[in-house]
Amino acid sequence: MKKLVFISLFIIAVISCKKTEWSPEGPTDVRVKNLQPSETFYNVIIRTAGGRDTTGNIKKLGNIAPGDTSIFQRVTFAYPKAEITATINGQLFSTGEFQSTYMQYISRFRITYEVYISNMTNRVLTINNVSYEEPLVLK
Repeated sequence: MKKLVFISLFIIAVISCKKTEWSPEGPTDVRVKNLQPSETFYNVIIRTAGGRDTTGNIKKLGNIAPGDTSIFQRVTFAYPKAEITATINGQLFSTGEFQSTYMQYISRFRITYEVYISNMTNRVLTINNVSYEEPLVLK
């Protein structure tokens, strides 16, 4: 009798367990803010996953005026660093490639990468800050 009760409880426990649909990687909505006071960023492209070069992580953000912010674009997953390229005064500027192997990914959030020109001679962009705007609610 004890075995029957134990087996019944075990079966009920297994049946009542359900798998939650949770993907910690994302998606993530990203945008770029131009911190430069007088330079417009043209043809801005963002790649949010170093080493994971999938099309869901490369987005074109268009042109960003001085002090302005691009629209949000949804990527599969994002990290605190990103590769951002932009054309400024006819020359290509970039933050450079990054390796995301040991980075903690940003989960379901809307984030803003704040970018400025750190070295005009070498055409280097730098991410000043990553602002977490709000949690991303998927329906």
